[in-house]
Parts: sequence; C-alpha cells; structure tokens
Amino acid sequence: MKRLALLALGVIAVSISALAQAPDDAAAKAVLALPANLREAAGVIKWKPDFTYDTLKKGTNNLACYDLSGMPKHPPFTVECTTMANLDRVAQNLKFEAQGDKTKDLLDAAEKDGTRLKPQYGSVWYHFMGADQEHARMHMTIAVPGATTQSTGLPDKAGQGVWIMNAGTSTAHLMTPGE
Repeated sequence: MKRLALLALGVIAVSISALAQAPDDAAAKAVLALPANLREAAGVIKWKPDFTYDTLKKGTNNLACYDLSGMPKHPPFTVECTTMANLDRVAQNLKFEAQGDKTKDLLDAAEKDGTRLKPQYGSVWYHFMGADQEHARMHMTIAVPGATTQSTGLPDKAGQGVWIMNAGTSTAHLMTPGE
C-alpha cells in the first residue's frame, strides 16, 4: 500500500511538473520571433478559438508574442510578436483568416467601409515563420497605416531600400530589404 501511495505521488508530481512546464515551453517558443534582448520582458498570449486570448506570461515591455503555428493562412511554424495595442487587429485578422477563401474579400470590405482596425502607427511586427523551426525565417515590418510616398518620401515599390507596402491603407507598413 505504501508503494502504491508513493507511486501515485510520483505520478502526480511528474504530471504537475509537466503541466507547469507547458506554458514555459509555449512562452519560450512564442518569443523566438524577437531579438534576444527583448525576449525576457515580452508578454506571451495564447489565442483561443473565439479570437480572445489567455495570458501565459505577463510582460514588462509592451510586447505580446503568440504562436500561430497551424492556424489558417499561416505556415506550419509561425510565431509573431507586436505591441499590446495591436492585439485587436490581430484578433480581427485571425477571424477573417478563419473564413478561408473569403479572407481577402473580408479584408477588402473592411478596408473599404472603414471597419478595418488600424495598427499602432510606428509599431513593429516581428515574424518567425516557415515549414518548421529549422527552416523558418525572420521578418520584421513597421506599421504606418495611411502612409504614402507623398507623406513619407519613401517609395511604394520594392527595389529602392526601405519601402511602403500597401501604401495609403490601414495595412501600410515599411518593408526592409533582407535575405
């Protein structure tokens, strides 16, 4: 009986340990999109099916990171980070992406009728995505909703250094040349 009780306690201890480590593993994965010097202070959230989220780790630098791996319209390995102020826009994106083939039409309609949520001007979006972690690539953009060539002096086409993609829309963002 004593052995059975010890075995049961051992199983419970291992189970609790595994459960306690799961959020840490999720947090460690989610922050991989960030430069190393920003990871420790970043918050980590987990998106729920209703496009709300649970906080896995509170942050101190106003950045929120999350895992989008396996979600519609995302590569098999996808982690992303942005400012807390952009989470409503991320939720809107996820809701539209869940509609499959209708995603582009929904985004275009929201842009046209003014219901497309704007990201925080100047906020950074950090992405780390690919077929798997080993083959994932880093990508960073800076949100500049409504920005145009005229308002910034930056080109709206690739090939001339930093440029504005989707100029003049709520989705306008600065692209930086990279690999």
